Amino acid sequence: MLIRLGHSPDPDDVVMFWALAANEIDTRGFEFEHVLSDIATLNDWAREGRLEVTAISLHTYPLVQDRYVLLPHGASMGSGYGPVVVSREPMGIEELRNVEIAIPSKTTTAFLVLKMIMGGEFDCREVPYEQVLDEVSSGRADAGLVIREGQLLYESQGLQKVVDLGEWWLLETGLPLPLGVNVARRDLGEETLHELSEVLSESIQAGLANRHEALRYAMQSRNGLDDRLADRFVGMYVNELTCDYGEEGRDAVRELFSRAEAAGAYGAAVRVEFVA
Repeated sequence: MLIRLGHSPDPDDVVMFWALAANEIDTRGFEFEHVLSDIATLNDWAREGRLEVTAISLHTYPLVQDRYVLLPHGASMGSGYGPVVVSREPMGIEELRNVEIAIPSKTTTAFLVLKMIMGGEFDCREVPYEQVLDEVSSGRADAGLVIREGQLLYESQGLQKVVDLGEWWLLETGLPLPLGVNVARRDLGEETLHELSEVLSESIQAGLANRHEALRYAMQSRNGLDDRLADRFVGMYVNELTCDYGEEGRDAVRELFSRAEAAGAYGAAVRVEFVA
């Protein structure tokens, strides 16, 4: 069976699925076609149901929950760290409410959490995620919401942290911040979903067990990171919670949606369902 697998070209995602690309595990009859794109595009494709398995922002899941179900692994979670709002000059949250913020996409979980911090809507402008740092450093935007590898690069561009969303979330909830998740299409059927989930889980575990080899493969698409920063980035977002949410990870997902629903973020109730 052909499974189109959507994920970003960033090192953390590539490490998770290196074992599939390198034929390092038994795929049990599944044939995987890797479809690489940025998270905003993957979010949009999920709303169309285009791919059988895909990475998406957790914020997008309620919009596709009728078509997709959460996989119990593959999540990007940071405990005490996460996306960062940056600026050229020192700035506090109150000042942030009065300036334009460059953001990667309104479909990202980072945008949802920033809305929680800001207490509602704020002045923002969407740009491709890899351009956010340049928007701020050039002065075209007063502040920027930085996701992905930009979290490790902003200081090298002379920018300052206004707020780390993961730090804020941990202080608020005592939980890790769930950002990206992997989902599978419900129409594959319960039995296929179960077996597919096991194969994908084995791939993640193989990537962690062979981290250096998987990282060398991932660095074929460097995305501005040197080897040291790439290794650090993978360590941040491919961890025990990636292998399995556990109760802590599932509690974090439920807490995020509970707060989002209370703020009126979704038109219908969110059903947090995982492949068994």
